[in-house]
Amino acid sequence: MTQRRLSLSAVIASVAAVVAFGLPGMASAEYMHPANNQAGVVVHPEHFKSEKTREQVRAETEAAMRQGRLSYGQSNFPRGAEAAPVTSNKTRQQVIDEMRNETAAQREARRLLYSGG
Repeated sequence: MTQRRLSLSAVIASVAAVVAFGLPGMASAEYMHPANNQAGVVVHPEHFKSEKTREQVRAETEAAMRQGRLSYGQSNFPRGAEAAPVTSNKTRQQVIDEMRNETAAQREARRLLYSGG
């Protein structure tokens, strides 16, 4: 039986393949991981590590907004005070009863509002 010597190109190709297949594993320490669920991801807050404080991030975002460096949709950062939470004085049961008692026209209007069509 004869032995074949490994060529330099075969060794380089093998090392490149190992690195290429190993990169996704190294990236798996991210904050969000793909998942087979409705959201499509699973969030692991313990994987998130930040060196910046909330105020530093807020200041950087506001500076980027002033300089026009944010694309459309990124510039809706709340200015000044925190955005006020949306509250309702209706109970869950009251909302359910309203939906059950709505007319066909009201139901169609709601469907069009939330389906975008």
